[in-house]
Amino acid sequence: MDKDKLLCDCDDEGGGGGGCDEEGGGYVGEIMSVSNKYKVALAYVGETKTRGQGYFLAQTWHSGIPRYRFTDRTRGGRRDFLSSTIVLEEQMYQYGIGSNLVAHNDMAIPYIRIYGTPEQKSKYLPRMVSGECVGAVAMTEPSAGSDLQGMKTYAKRDGNDWILNGSKVFITNGYLADVIIVAAITDMQSSRKAHGMSLFLVDAGTPGFNKGRILEKIGDKSSDTAELFFEDVRLPSSAILGGEAGLHKGFYSLMEQLQRERLTLGICAQSLAESVFELTRDYVRTRKAFGKTISKLQTVQHRLAELKTKICVNRAFVDQGTQMYQEGRLDNVTASMIKCSTTDLVVKVCDEGVQLHGGWGYMWEYPVARAFCTARVMPIVGGTNEIMKELIARDIVRDR
Repeated sequence: MDKDKLLCDCDDEGGGGGGCDEEGGGYVGEIMSVSNKYKVALAYVGETKTRGQGYFLAQTWHSGIPRYRFTDRTRGGRRDFLSSTIVLEEQMYQYGIGSNLVAHNDMAIPYIRIYGTPEQKSKYLPRMVSGECVGAVAMTEPSAGSDLQGMKTYAKRDGNDWILNGSKVFITNGYLADVIIVAAITDMQSSRKAHGMSLFLVDAGTPGFNKGRILEKIGDKSSDTAELFFEDVRLPSSAILGGEAGLHKGFYSLMEQLQRERLTLGICAQSLAESVFELTRDYVRTRKAFGKTISKLQTVQHRLAELKTKICVNRAFVDQGTQMYQEGRLDNVTASMIKCSTTDLVVKVCDEGVQLHGGWGYMWEYPVARAFCTARVMPIVGGTNEIMKELIARDIVRDR
């Protein structure tokens, strides 16, 4: 696939649709093939760490799967978002492998495509599309997660350069990344840190930038999560995302992308819930106890009925949110509701799945156990669900 053609397509406002038919079906088989082929090995990638995680990235990029997203043409990347959701769903139907692709394709690339200068786009996007350059976004700090006001990483101007200091934690792709979008305070005199925040493009290997250890997670083993440290990192003004025009505007860029991020998390959670439900249904229809399959027990049937109802209701909500995003109508409150509802649901579904699998559900070799561990982080990432409820409630009670 021609990278330059993709870059040209991205900038061509008058072109046709993305590299996918209306239903996005052309990519379903591709992601299923790659995911199925490597999901067993990746289930045990915890010991191999970067080798296993990098292996999945290499195989998916070789297949061309991530590249189609780059054919989005609208400023917000909404035109081909349906195709993106289909690939996300197929990844989650394999019980959540490859979340590092989500961080690269659905977080890092959109920031550069939407806010980057022409020079930044030319420098990074072709290599990010081909897989030569892995991207990451670094916001979270040891003392600042959902509350960006607590951010301590800062950059001070020194002539035409900026000196960056601070640290980040829980960064997906942090260890493997070649370029990281780093949020930092650039106006120390601002009464509110959010009004003085900028985003910097920091290349791996820049003097003073060090990658810490890969954090050992209980789930999502196919992606690396790392600590990052910045000690007197000298960056030119051209490293500010958007150039000088992007100075002190990082917080607003982050806020603009929250709808997409939270909708994406909702899509992932919903798809994982659906896959675990089907897995559990198949299991209870074959597992026998007291001379009959446990699916014949009324208590099991009622639990499945409750889960099925909640899954269907949330599926309608997610599909509505996807359509709203494509049409440019998705607001932050609706995105927060989708994220909160679906991520709470997937934890419930996975918990019930483990319970109905009995002792085998607690064994790592069973997909339901791995899905349970992967699902548990979903109510935490992208803003905790407690924060989501605060945002929703604030809109409910505010003066009109």
